Amino acid sequence: MTSKRRTIVIGAILAVVLGGGVLAWQAWQQDSRLATAVALAPGDSQRLSWTDWSGVREELGADLTGAGPEEVEAFLDRGYDADLTSTSAVLTSATALQEQWDLSPADLEWELLAQAVDGQVVLLGPGEDFDYEAFRERLRAAGYVEPDEEGGTWQAGEGELAELGLPPEVGSVRVDEDAGVVATSEVAAYLAQWDEELREDDVDEGVADVVGAYDEVRALSAVVYTGDQACGELAMSQADGADNARADQLIADAGEIHPLRGYGMAALPGDAVRVAMAFESDDQARTDADTRSTLAAGDAPGQGGTFPDRFRLGEVSARGNVVRMELAPTEGSYVLSDLSSGPVLFATC
Repeated sequence: MTSKRRTIVIGAILAVVLGGGVLAWQAWQQDSRLATAVALAPGDSQRLSWTDWSGVREELGADLTGAGPEEVEAFLDRGYDADLTSTSAVLTSATALQEQWDLSPADLEWELLAQAVDGQVVLLGPGEDFDYEAFRERLRAAGYVEPDEEGGTWQAGEGELAELGLPPEVGSVRVDEDAGVVATSEVAAYLAQWDEELREDDVDEGVADVVGAYDEVRALSAVVYTGDQACGELAMSQADGADNARADQLIADAGEIHPLRGYGMAALPGDAVRVAMAFESDDQARTDADTRSTLAAGDAPGQGGTFPDRFRLGEVSARGNVVRMELAPTEGSYVLSDLSSGPVLFATC
């Protein structure tokens, strides 16, 4: 497994049949996956990393029913080559999770990593046919200490995790069968708040606006930031002095820009990428659609070369207060994984 794929970052869904036939159900399921996942995340989340594992398997034509560890690793390698797995937090532990939990990218529906200042939660969607009682038995067999109350936190010690080959991120586990999700964290105290406090908080408005930009498409993998997090993680301040000076000139030439309230980038079926940027108002979005499309069509200071080296810029539109950019990656480019951290000129604040 390559070092690039080992980057920790991660996704969630509830599948519900609303009626109206198979096609209508499939469309609803795809429209709602990311939004439903984000609604389950802690309200203080600043970075959300999403992987639609069932969608990735479908995109790659991978049937992993009954697959062994070598087949799963081969699938993950293919996913890396297609730039569809960089958002996952379970890559390096996929084999161990398959062996210990019978739950891995081979059969997971989705995965979401929600990161905040005080901690992070990994949400795993096992699918509607998952046997939760058998899963609890596996936790017991693996040495997790069972909670006193139903729905409480299962806890494993560092020794047990090391022996099982599992990472600290799954040291604490909560099972919410009603929501169809298994939640894990390295920090037990933070995970304990997930159901009781953090999940009750409303999602950041900028994040909600960005997530809405993917309602009619299926996001196979994605990163979503609050405005403040985007302005820090994607900032041109991470570039050196010469690149900063070049960026300042490019921005001055492009026109007016406004602060981001939310930012997202998602890989879609068919090797497409959509960027979504939320602003304070519709007027700001219309202005920034022009400015940022200019920035996305030129040099890429801090990244090296130009953005056209990495992707062909398609339609750029302002819909309400959200700007959408459609990108077509060039052959061999890793647009999502490379441009989900800074500096990224067209995401400047």
